[in-house]
Amino acid sequence: MMTQLFLAIASILGGTSVAAGAFASHALKEKLSDRALEIFETGARYQMYHALALLLVTLLLLRAETNHSLLTASGIAFIAGVIIFRVAFMP
Repeated sequence: MMTQLFLAIASILGGTSVAAGAFASHALKEKLSDRALEIFETGARYQMYHALALLLVTLLLLRAETNHSLLTASGIAFIAGVIIFRVAFMP
């Protein structure tokens, strides 16, 4: 169950990361200061890193034969990291 949820969230995070990066490069370049644009692009990049890490956690969960609690906690932490960064640091 968690593997399906993590896979879906990783896909959404990866897709929105690409969309946010493209949006920043094209639509926001003229509207934001250089610093704000840098923060936005950093957020998009880190979101992609978190999406890839969550995908790795999902693959490890699929292969795990026993205790999943640490992997599940890791996946939740990656999701929380994206949410915290987006809420706290986005212009």
